[in-house]
Amino acid sequence: MKIKTDKTIDMTKGPLLPAMAAFALPMILSNLLQIAFNAADTVVVGQFVGQDALAAVGATTPIVNLLVGFFLGLSTGANIVIAMQIGKKEAGRISLSVHTSVFTALTGGVILTIFGFAASPLLLNLCGTPQNIIGQSILYLRIYFAGSVPLLVYNFGAAILRAGGDTVSPTIYMTISGTLNAALNLFFVLQLHMGVEGVAIATVISESVSAVLIMRELMRRRDASQFMWSRLRADRALLGQILLIGVPTGLQSTMWALSNMAVQTSINSFGSTAVAGNSAAYTLETFLYTAMQAFTQACITFTSQCAGARNVKRIRQILVRSMALQFTVTFALGALVSGFGPVFLRLFTADNDVIKDGLIRLHIVVFWLWLNAVLDIPGGSMRGMGHGNIPTITMLLGIVGVRLLYIATIWRMHPTLTTLYLCFPISWVITLACFIPLWIYVFRKFSAVKPA
Repeated sequence: MKIKTDKTIDMTKGPLLPAMAAFALPMILSNLLQIAFNAADTVVVGQFVGQDALAAVGATTPIVNLLVGFFLGLSTGANIVIAMQIGKKEAGRISLSVHTSVFTALTGGVILTIFGFAASPLLLNLCGTPQNIIGQSILYLRIYFAGSVPLLVYNFGAAILRAGGDTVSPTIYMTISGTLNAALNLFFVLQLHMGVEGVAIATVISESVSAVLIMRELMRRRDASQFMWSRLRADRALLGQILLIGVPTGLQSTMWALSNMAVQTSINSFGSTAVAGNSAAYTLETFLYTAMQAFTQACITFTSQCAGARNVKRIRQILVRSMALQFTVTFALGALVSGFGPVFLRLFTADNDVIKDGLIRLHIVVFWLWLNAVLDIPGGSMRGMGHGNIPTITMLLGIVGVRLLYIATIWRMHPTLTTLYLCFPISWVITLACFIPLWIYVFRKFSAVKPA
């Protein structure tokens, strides 16, 4: 069985920047399209349903990130394991890993559906969601989690394709499903006069389409990544490897979301106007964040293939180039969105008070997002070398710990939105300062290991 197809990229040799660009640019487009189409939820409810509906959808974001983020972290584990096997040219183990990954996605989706549906009211109450919007938030969350299986199937399938360098196929499928999502949002809200439940149903339908398309692609492959339903099972050893890398990554996403839930709870104390402003600003922020995630994913996948091939020198080159690309893109986009904040926020609402509160987040969080972008690279590089625990523990202390301590002390003494949002850049600076020496330690440790 051949490993390479015309859609894959050999990340272990050849010019690095062109290869990274070929990998990252389609993924940037895919991520931006995904956020653009998901933003249709907030745009449609904000413009055609009302401020409370906008706030209701926005209040669910930290909870979605908390629960979904863990399982998406597992998909990163699948990506790294398969990319390493591609670097080692282990076709048989690639096939086993593909089927183990799909099995994990299906199982995880069922678990997430059950837990998300049952826990939605409790989690929203723990966040202090305003009572005038909590009913709509519960409805939105429960419908959203009903689509957990297709959500995870698409993301695990995309991780499998990206391990070999194919970022084009996921982009095409995201474009198709995202266009459907935007059209259904308008249909359900404007034609059927539905509220938050309409945009949630549209999301589930579009995610189901993307899952079908990604599985169709895997089944049509003629290389080691081909999927066959008759081979669907979990290989214990490979599942253990995926979990060993993926669980710390998932826990990092979960802990990150927990700190954001603490921030969201604090924002909720200012009322639904502040919640709506934060929701609109956060949606703009996700455009930048998902764009920068393409370079983080490129760093992880390229590093993983080179780690499998024991191309140690290239791992260091990947880190430097990834950080440079990450900074350039995120700084430019952050300055653009922050500088033209009122224009962008009016896409979501015409309420001047909501726009005023949204601008606070844009100026403090979005403008300085490049710090977050840069610190993601050494963390991703360490994961690509098979060391997932170190960045997870560092994130726990540097992001979650610092933000929770900050909210409990400094913000309590000066409870304003401005003071609250400052916890983001402060935590990023501290974590970045820790990551640099830790990466040097991990790289030297990895370099000292002799090939088996």
